[in-house]
Amino acid sequence: MPFLGSFLSEEQFQCSICLEIFDNPVSTPCGHSFCTACIGHYWQGSKLCQCPLCKESFKKRPELHINRTLREITEQFNGQSQEVTRRLSLRRYTLSGAADARKVPRCPKHRHKLELFCKSDGECICSECSDTDHQSHKIISVEKEWLISKMQEMIGQRLRKIEEIKILLAEIKMAAEKEMQGGMRIFGLLLSSVERSQAELLEVIEMSRRSAEHQAEVMIRELDLELTELRKRSAMLGKLAQTDDCISGLRVNSYCNLNTPVPVKDWAGVSVHCDLGKTKAIYNSVSQLLQHFREELQKLPEISLIDQSPLKQQPMDVKLNPDTAHPRLILSEDRKKVRCSNKHQLVPSNPERFDRVVCVLGQEGFTGGQHYWEVEVGGKTDWDLGVASHSINRKGKLAVSPSNGYWFLSLREKSNYAFRTEPSTTLLLSLKPQKIGVFVDYEKGQVSFYNVEAKMHIYTFSDTFTETIYPFFSPCTNKSGKNDVPLTITPVLPPD
Repeated sequence: MPFLGSFLSEEQFQCSICLEIFDNPVSTPCGHSFCTACIGHYWQGSKLCQCPLCKESFKKRPELHINRTLREITEQFNGQSQEVTRRLSLRRYTLSGAADARKVPRCPKHRHKLELFCKSDGECICSECSDTDHQSHKIISVEKEWLISKMQEMIGQRLRKIEEIKILLAEIKMAAEKEMQGGMRIFGLLLSSVERSQAELLEVIEMSRRSAEHQAEVMIRELDLELTELRKRSAMLGKLAQTDDCISGLRVNSYCNLNTPVPVKDWAGVSVHCDLGKTKAIYNSVSQLLQHFREELQKLPEISLIDQSPLKQQPMDVKLNPDTAHPRLILSEDRKKVRCSNKHQLVPSNPERFDRVVCVLGQEGFTGGQHYWEVEVGGKTDWDLGVASHSINRKGKLAVSPSNGYWFLSLREKSNYAFRTEPSTTLLLSLKPQKIGVFVDYEKGQVSFYNVEAKMHIYTFSDTFTETIYPFFSPCTNKSGKNDVPLTITPVLPPD
């Protein structure tokens, strides 16, 4: 493959950990490649095996095998780069030039090895150059300068990456704000349209009712007139039947003209009509639109309306453990509520108890399975909810993050929601939760949070659990009574 170097650069054959050409490259299941030794050192002593590049996690440490094809291509590329290095070494050598690690280049003036680096002139020199042409200059070893330059390069790469992430985050925030404004505008128009349509529909129904009412009144008046006439004739016929004077009877008959038919209507086919058929069609159309809207919402990954049935099939009867509660916390008798007081309670100073942060753990922990519980948070300005590992530090200041055994969601100052990582990450929630559902799948390493009443997913941690974990609660300080409402563990009601 003589033309390989014409199309490929050294960067394409660099291990992203050591930034050197691959040495016995291996590939992770996600497709990225590293030196065998580099990835081994990277994973050594780590609980969780992650890809250094894409951060994909692997439940078990993958069995890695040498990528033979990549190794052969790397060796061929390396062979060509060594030829270039040989030519470069004939000139005055600087750190920016490539060199054969097994053959140190020599000074073209003194023919000594280029083992030193002059920081003043920015070039590699030999020991004789150091004593003659570079006496007053700052001199260090080539190896040390190489390490410094590599470290500076790595620092620069990471600083640039931080700036890149910040720019992307700013763009995402702007896009999210624009989407939120657009969503509020669209839903505002939708609400106005629905209210207007509702008013029009109610007006149509009212007009139909009034029309039916008018029809009924007209019919009742006509029927009353006919009833009056019929009752009158009936009374006269009754009188005629009671007289014995036929002549008088004939005069009465003539006078009343009783043989004349009473002008009455045939009411058999007459009825009151109210045309509400079109309104039923409108109801059906609105129901179909609502169903379609719900289906579309369920396609959204983070704020989809959730089916709570699978969650509520795994309810956990959580009770608070008083032996872990901070001295300022007050628990209810049934151990379902916790709030923070202004004074410390007289409690034993046992190892399980938190002594600085106002929090408490659940009584029962778990090492497997799926578990779900719900906590009432309405009325509070600050709180923390989630799970914590058995081995967490409970004394002094807590470093709350997944790497330290904490997975929880927080609220600060009534509206600032965040999930605790390093550093904390802000969450934008369109609906303020009144009740939080916490779902743990131990085997999958997932801790999920839900807005129970809105049936919306808030956030999911993905990690690997290796020990017992416990429900975690912090009502936070009461802020002079502003945050005095307790956190309340509520019964899990069956799904609708």
